[in-house]
Amino acid sequence: MTPHIEAKKGEIAKIVIMPGDPLRAKMIAETYLENAKLVTGVRGILGFTGLYKGKEITVMASGMGCASIGIYSYELYQDYEVDVIIRIGSVGAYTKELNLYDVVLAENTYSDSTFAKVQDGTIENILYPDKELNDKIKNTALENGIPITTGTIYCSDVFYSDTVDYKKMYQNYHCIGVEMESFALFHNANHLKKKAACLLTVSNNFETNEETTSEERQKAFFTMIELALEATLNL
Repeated sequence: MTPHIEAKKGEIAKIVIMPGDPLRAKMIAETYLENAKLVTGVRGILGFTGLYKGKEITVMASGMGCASIGIYSYELYQDYEVDVIIRIGSVGAYTKELNLYDVVLAENTYSDSTFAKVQDGTIENILYPDKELNDKIKNTALENGIPITTGTIYCSDVFYSDTVDYKKMYQNYHCIGVEMESFALFHNANHLKKKAACLLTVSNNFETNEETTSEERQKAFFTMIELALEATLNL
């Protein structure tokens, strides 16, 4: 047990699929995992362990933002000896080239967050996922006929911002979209010498002003979820 995860040692798999929403974690476990067992529920952050096509997988929520995923991913890597975390979530697109429900794989993440600097003094503001893991996700997508877009993602600490200009983020840093968790996840993985990746589904577009409802997102994320699960079979 840790301060934030009540699972016993051995109850969490070496591979974790990590949505932000606890209810989405529950839905994934109930839909895709055999013999799914609730292993943690502290603060309503639900985690389930079961089998996906014979592979032991844990699906656990991260909550929202770098601070939240930073806590859970660190404890999973450090205390539960998790090897791989694949974040799955939503992204707000910064370019009209991305359509609603497109699947995006983060090649790197840019952030103005101080998470990494405070955690261990890291001053880089561009961090990277595990290349081998990303390559396996790409190959899985190709094998299953799932189109994906790769690129730089802006990871923000602030959901409602009066200062961030998405056009400048796209022009200056080549960020194709925004989310709130990848920077802390990638940093913890790099810091602890583990593996991480970030798969996203476009939920809204700042350039076209298109957006989805929470109900639509729940139904439309299946392609991303299935890609993440299928990729685990190659790990």
